[in-house]
Amino acid sequence: MNTELLIHFIKETIPHFKIDDQGLLKITECFEELELEKGEYLLKQGKRSGYFIMIEGYLRAYTFNEKGEEITTSFYSANRAVFEVASFFQGLPSEENLIALTKCKGYYTDFTKLNGMFHSVPEFREFGRAVLVKEFVAYKQRTISMINKSAEERYAQLIQSNKDIFQYAQLKHIASYLGITDTSLSRVRREFASK
Repeated sequence: MNTELLIHFIKETIPHFKIDDQGLLKITECFEELELEKGEYLLKQGKRSGYFIMIEGYLRAYTFNEKGEEITTSFYSANRAVFEVASFFQGLPSEENLIALTKCKGYYTDFTKLNGMFHSVPEFREFGRAVLVKEFVAYKQRTISMINKSAEERYAQLIQSNKDIFQYAQLKHIASYLGITDTSLSRVRREFASK
């Protein structure tokens, strides 16, 4: 297995910590390389989530509302840890689906292996904490923005943070992620382009 990109991701996540080669070897041994083709699922609703460090590609997370309509809950780009939190940590069936918008490459592990790393490699605890903090902050910022930002502001924020997603995601998925209708997204895009 080529672990160079995984090691780089770990070191970039916790740059202030030094992990010796033996520690890095233990960590990489708990992961396996995983490639997903466009349209392939990393996780289906009702299954237990694993832990995926995505090095290349784009994923979309979605669930269904009470009418059975797909609602996009997140987009993931390269250099992100991708997992459904409640499912992964509590062993619950996932309420979300994770689907590849493009070909994706990365490293995958399960809860048992990851938990073993927390107990046997002290530096890995710092890595795990750093990943959780980063993802929790992103989740909290998105939640707050759905309350205190306009659709236009949320659209501008998405362009700033993840402009490439417009090349890979369908507009209806972007609209549901922003909490607006397809028609409203068209209006917002027109107004944004005219500025």
